[in-house]
Amino acid sequence: MNLRRLRAAALAVGLWFVFGIGLVDGCVAATLTSTVADSAEGQAIYRRGVLQSGANLQGERLDGVPLSGAAAACVACHRPSGLGQSEGRIVVPPVTETYLFRTPGGKAQDMDFRYMPGFRPSRLPYRDDQALAHAIRDGIGRAGQPLGSLMPRYALDDRAMASLIAYLKTLSAVTPPGVTADTLHIATIITPDADPKQRQGMLEVLEKFFADKNAFVRGGSRTIQSSREIVYRVTRRWQLHVWELQGSPDTWEAQLRKFQATQPVFAVLSGLGGATWQPVHRFCEAAALPCLMPNVDLPVDAETDFYPLYFSKGVLLEAQLMLARLGQQAPNNGATHVVQLAREGDIGRDAAAALQAGAATAGFSVSTRLLSTHEGAGAIAATLRGLRAGETLVLWLRPADLQALGTAPPPGVNVLVSGLMGGLEAAPLPVAWRGVSLMSYPMDLPEARRIRLNFALSWFKIRQIPMLDERVQADTYLACGVLSETLNEMLDSFYGDYLVERIEMMISRRVLSGHYPRFGLAPGQRFLSKGGYLVRFAESDGIKVTADGDWIVP
Repeated sequence: MNLRRLRAAALAVGLWFVFGIGLVDGCVAATLTSTVADSAEGQAIYRRGVLQSGANLQGERLDGVPLSGAAAACVACHRPSGLGQSEGRIVVPPVTETYLFRTPGGKAQDMDFRYMPGFRPSRLPYRDDQALAHAIRDGIGRAGQPLGSLMPRYALDDRAMASLIAYLKTLSAVTPPGVTADTLHIATIITPDADPKQRQGMLEVLEKFFADKNAFVRGGSRTIQSSREIVYRVTRRWQLHVWELQGSPDTWEAQLRKFQATQPVFAVLSGLGGATWQPVHRFCEAAALPCLMPNVDLPVDAETDFYPLYFSKGVLLEAQLMLARLGQQAPNNGATHVVQLAREGDIGRDAAAALQAGAATAGFSVSTRLLSTHEGAGAIAATLRGLRAGETLVLWLRPADLQALGTAPPPGVNVLVSGLMGGLEAAPLPVAWRGVSLMSYPMDLPEARRIRLNFALSWFKIRQIPMLDERVQADTYLACGVLSETLNEMLDSFYGDYLVERIEMMISRRVLSGHYPRFGLAPGQRFLSKGGYLVRFAESDGIKVTADGDWIVP
């Protein structure tokens, strides 16, 4: 299902709190005390469609269609920020306090927001909480007209209603961290086991991109002449903060909390990880801090989370690509057993576990051999000697181990190799292995992506940035571009939730997608690219690869 259809489906089941605004004369709800209500209860109603009792929120649309639980939750349409969204001719208005209760006739620049989908300056505000409660319960807008047909009517008691309204008043209600009158503070995070060469290459790109942005900062502000009278600031500099973590992963979240307390940032951009990114992911989700497209080959597969966004699932996607092929082979040629090789402490262990978890469904068995840091070529050779014809060998190994494989595997053994771990087309597979191996390749083929990379490569050349790791540096440049374009669309509405929502809305329109053929995001999706190839080496000693089949989206 494409992004447009997913969004349309979400709109069809979401709330429509303020498609019409107002209060029917003489119709007054029971007195509400939203200022003292438990907004945590309101958050559960808004985000999950769950009441304090644990029961599902129940609603009914104008056409009689019932909604329950998550399908009835406000977030489905009004989004976590409460700033709404638009899809084609369907516009979902904001439900923030500054919109719902704004001063009659107030202009956009008199409020805390500058632009948001669905803003209508001519719409009358709610005069109080009772008026808003009447609209939510009865679906009646100003002048007595029904609200939009997508807006359910809810039988919420006074406590639940007060809690919901109290939570609405917290949405996008405070100045976000890391935003001042003239500066946007942005961090990048580097784990202690990150590759030093990749670290240098990533920081070169970030520093030059930020310098370019700041070179064009102009003083003052200007007003765009439109019915919305939007004030568009052009004075904010980008300030980069490099958060370098130390020690073991169980201390990283505390370090990150200290970094954020010392100098709050608006978002985390790019970044570089090694064996795990879990603590960084947890911190960003808990702190409601957007974490945008870090350079990690083992991301956290938690698409119910909201703030972290990744280019792809990395080695976890590679495991899915391999599973798709193994599932096709098993019933046809009896390839019912898989032997995996990975090293303790490396991301291949997690990838091997993901493949093993999916083996039963795909119809084959798996055994995994984890090599210790002290085991070398001899241990690998011993595993290879135990292979039998018809079995499949999966290698979650780095270039040094691939180079030491030696003679070809036993006859009749199928071989699958992790491209991300092995070095992609530069993987140093011995000649005897190249003709019998398939490599997972979770990105576009080199000749297909070259045109998309030309702009970034030219930018590197003009700014005299040394090419230390093309994939990391190109992905870092791509992440910077996505952030820049999204902030331009947001104007002055600098809220973390809204930043992530705008990326979801615009990313599929992006033509320059770097190493990846296409991007797409929808609510409940955190990975921009979702597929890959299985490839073969076209030459015995070169780097040319060819696809062994079509693009696969597991």
